[in-house]
Amino acid sequence: MYITVVGAECAPVAKVGGLGDVIHGLCRELAKQGNQVEVVLPKYDCLHLDSVQDLHLAHEGLRVPFYEQLLPFNVESGYVDGIHCFFIDPQSDHEFFRRGRIYGEVDDPGRFAFFSRAVLEFLLKTDRQPDIIHCHDWQTALVPVLRWEIYEALGLTHPRVCHTLHNLAHQGVAGDYVLRAVGLDPTRLMTSDRLLDWGNPRSVNLLKGAIVYASFVTTVSPRYAWEILHTDQGMGLQATLQSHRHKLLGVINGIDVDAWNPMTDPRIAQTYGPESLPGKARNKWELRRKLGLDDATKPLVSIVSRLARQKGVDLMRHAVHYALGSGCQMVLLGSALEPWIDELFRDLERETDGSADCHLELGYDEELSHQIYAAADILVVPSVYEPCGLSQMIAMRYGVVPVARRVGGLVDSVFDANYSDKAFEEVNGFLFDDLSCEGLESALGRAIRLWFKYPEYFRQLRLNGMQMDNSWSGPAGQYLSIFESIKA
Repeated sequence: MYITVVGAECAPVAKVGGLGDVIHGLCRELAKQGNQVEVVLPKYDCLHLDSVQDLHLAHEGLRVPFYEQLLPFNVESGYVDGIHCFFIDPQSDHEFFRRGRIYGEVDDPGRFAFFSRAVLEFLLKTDRQPDIIHCHDWQTALVPVLRWEIYEALGLTHPRVCHTLHNLAHQGVAGDYVLRAVGLDPTRLMTSDRLLDWGNPRSVNLLKGAIVYASFVTTVSPRYAWEILHTDQGMGLQATLQSHRHKLLGVINGIDVDAWNPMTDPRIAQTYGPESLPGKARNKWELRRKLGLDDATKPLVSIVSRLARQKGVDLMRHAVHYALGSGCQMVLLGSALEPWIDELFRDLERETDGSADCHLELGYDEELSHQIYAAADILVVPSVYEPCGLSQMIAMRYGVVPVARRVGGLVDSVFDANYSDKAFEEVNGFLFDDLSCEGLESALGRAIRLWFKYPEYFRQLRLNGMQMDNSWSGPAGQYLSIFESIKA
């Protein structure tokens, strides 16, 4: 099958968060299973070009209708971990992708509207007719709209569009200028059953347009699919999702099991696996030495996360105090974009400064994240909501027992040691329901007590998690089934 993937990120060349990892991992697996896969990205000036092999100019002099102009753009081609990638490079004074960062500009809707039309213009003018165009999140949500409203008549008749919703908190709400910019008619499209925003009669909701126009819509876990249909996690789009539920499915993400593999990980002190679990002890010793923690007979509780409201920052702070008060050590790695959240954790860092049982690393450190997973006993994931979540899957691969809130993809990957109806060899962690300190303590307390009182049972939870298949193999197979069902 010929699949063109369109996104704002693809790790490692363009990565802000989990979206980049998902596109990278899924594309590699789809290609591994024998499909022709290509990725189209913006040519940001902040790309990690050392990750691109054989980068060269592939097409030049293409043009995109934008307002009353025809804006020129070139397309560069290269390979990222074997994935064929194309980079849309505008040649205009707008400098759409020369901002030093991927997101966060006031004209983001216009930048990505240009990108969406440029992608389709590139496919049309280079005679590409993929079976599937697979788009991701609001930044590419105009692709299915443009495909049916404009490019069907121009000759791009073969592709069907699958759109993946990663996080409905971000919907791409903008003025109707964003439609006019790329040649769409606001009068016709700004209706309640098309792109009119549910909360503002003067605004366009780009993500809503993707739900309406795509041939199929996926989201990143079965539980999150249920939540966005039936709870406030639909973020105002529940009615639209209900109208199109016949083409909606949750497919849980996978992780890159080559990058996250304790048996081969070059970033950790001692490699290990299910058959050599005692090797994990050296990683704990080395991390304690590196971070200035006591080498004590205590469980090491960890948090590896963005520090954002979605991730449950208040419960993270409580988890630090509760773990220390329960005879544990605590390591936190995370960075905050919002200043008030950063200050909360700076205060916590000052409170715990000098403790031989606690270390907070407030920033992003890829190497340290591997070392924490390799050393830790317990990972805390107290999310307010979590479309999928990758940290709990990575943790389990490294023999870390997750303590997580019962939401989204956490429900689909963490099975409670005491209350799950799964077989004993499938339970792998602890869950809690209430978004409260008491809720967190109910699960974290059970994990800590098990570590102290029943070490063999705790060891079995580690092994159960390590033996789970959280690779991209299964999810990629599900996507291929979806693609087969909708292709022309």
